[in-house]
Amino acid sequence: MSARSIRLWSVIHKWTSLLCTLFLLVICLTGLPLIFREEIGDWLNDDPPYAAMPPDTPMASLDGMAAQGLHRYPGQIVTSIFVDDDEPKVLVFMAPSWRAFIDDPRSRHWLKFDARTARLLHDSDPMSKGGPDFLTLMLRLHTDLFAGLPGSLFLGAMGCVFVAALVSGVVLYAPFMRRLPFGTVRARRSRRLRWLDLHNLLGVVAAAWMLTLGLTGVLNELTMPLFALWQNTDVRAMLHRWQGEAPPTGADLSSPDAAFRAVKAALPGMEVVSLVYPGSPFGTPFHYVLWAKGTTPLTSRLFSPVLVDARTGALTAVMRMPWYLRALELSRPLHFGDYGGMPLKIIWASLDIATIVVLGSGLYLWLKRGRIPMESQRPGNETISMQEAPVRTAAE
Repeated sequence: MSARSIRLWSVIHKWTSLLCTLFLLVICLTGLPLIFREEIGDWLNDDPPYAAMPPDTPMASLDGMAAQGLHRYPGQIVTSIFVDDDEPKVLVFMAPSWRAFIDDPRSRHWLKFDARTARLLHDSDPMSKGGPDFLTLMLRLHTDLFAGLPGSLFLGAMGCVFVAALVSGVVLYAPFMRRLPFGTVRARRSRRLRWLDLHNLLGVVAAAWMLTLGLTGVLNELTMPLFALWQNTDVRAMLHRWQGEAPPTGADLSSPDAAFRAVKAALPGMEVVSLVYPGSPFGTPFHYVLWAKGTTPLTSRLFSPVLVDARTGALTAVMRMPWYLRALELSRPLHFGDYGGMPLKIIWASLDIATIVVLGSGLYLWLKRGRIPMESQRPGNETISMQEAPVRTAAE
């Protein structure tokens, strides 16, 4: 590389790194507990235990669980039902009304049932009441900085800047470290030089992982716009036949339990994990939207939406997800590292800590920067002399 090219890449790396470092530190620090969110959630959970029953005990009626919620909160609506595929748990989500939920999603609350006995195990407060719990706080900071869609889009932009910083750092690694064996940390030199070598080493070793996390993070931040695009294209075209009809009200709704059974019969070998009531921003005004997934390690990460007429209970369509939503589905397990059990979570956590060290050391190197010596050129060669240039990475 010529001296001019190295200077250009150094400028790119310096300013992209400085622009995103603080926000990336927040994302990495909050992402660390989210890797173990299931384990932390179980540790913090003080709900009554599930009933001891044979594993093949059938699930109780979802209609009965929804009816319990409506009886407990007259005048409210059920927004969705979630059926856990790992434990015998059913969550019934409720809100004062669809308008209240759309205006403030935190107005929603949920009831937790034992899936086999329909026994109520927990009745949550509305999400707007009191402060968020630990995991909710970490998730909101990680995804949108408590700023909703603008916060998500901002962090997505910071993810793009982070990708640029990674690419420029990898480009600079070879010319700045070519006179040193790979992995060298000059422990007998100055503290700043030791941190510089550690910054370079961890950065290049974890570069592929950080690039994967950066790209999948950007894609995850686009969840709301991508679903809105799907609704305004494929879903709107499918709903044309219902144009002009009034959406069903509570008295008109067919059985959610029957909708579950219809989808399971239509999609053998798949698990139905959630049902969204008509009126949801992520559904349609006329249908239950049921999300089904496969049972293999790959297909368990791929969800298919199925529409069931909320008035008649008839299966309307098994919709094919567009490529951009399929990409979003595949990006989530890659981002959170939750598809390989505890060993993979430990690897993800270790790489997350390494990324925190890279970001923190880069900030330290910039704060402790000194005057950069003049770059000399070898006779007849356009490359920079590397006698002291290796200590001047793009972290400056």
